Amino acid sequence: MKENLVQASVEPLIDYFNRHIPLNVEERELVTELFKPRLYRKKQYVLQEGDVCNQFNFVVRGCLRIYKIDEKGNTHIIQFAPENWWINDIRSFHKKQPSELNIDALEDTMVLQISHENLITLYKTAPKFDRIFRVLLENSFVTLQNRLLQNISSTAEERYLSFMQTYSQLSNRLPQTQIASFLGITPEFLSRLRNRLVKPKS
Repeated sequence: MKENLVQASVEPLIDYFNRHIPLNVEERELVTELFKPRLYRKKQYVLQEGDVCNQFNFVVRGCLRIYKIDEKGNTHIIQFAPENWWINDIRSFHKKQPSELNIDALEDTMVLQISHENLITLYKTAPKFDRIFRVLLENSFVTLQNRLLQNISSTAEERYLSFMQTYSQLSNRLPQTQIASFLGITPEFLSRLRNRLVKPKS
């Protein structure tokens, strides 16, 4: 039963890798061996500020968020991670330093996790994963760079439209407060913005 659960949960990840570079039988078995499934209940922490990020997370189903709480208690969401997305604190994971960020579950969520030690084993045993993760990190850097650029140069409406394009599958799953926190605006302003966008222009 447990083996069936592992095999079922690892299939989306194998499909993900196959879209980048096709895997052979040995590489599929390596993924099944080194990535461990784990369930998180809604609101449960995957990572808490002050802890070291020890796992690289791939979301099989559900949704995670990574965020920072400032000194005034305001929440600043950096990224959402729905199905087939990766999420972790890259600095804490690679440098083994306490994280300044939190990751928690916005829905009941299943993830596949790989430790730093097992990730190195994966690279050494099957070098194609080194290339896959290099591309993954490059894409992550580009995404964060674009988000930074948006935050300093775009209007709230432009940021909202970009959110709808990037996270179209989440617009009806997330409460307005979460989306507003991601956009850096109040829920009330987001509500007015949405109403304005759905009204036909005269």
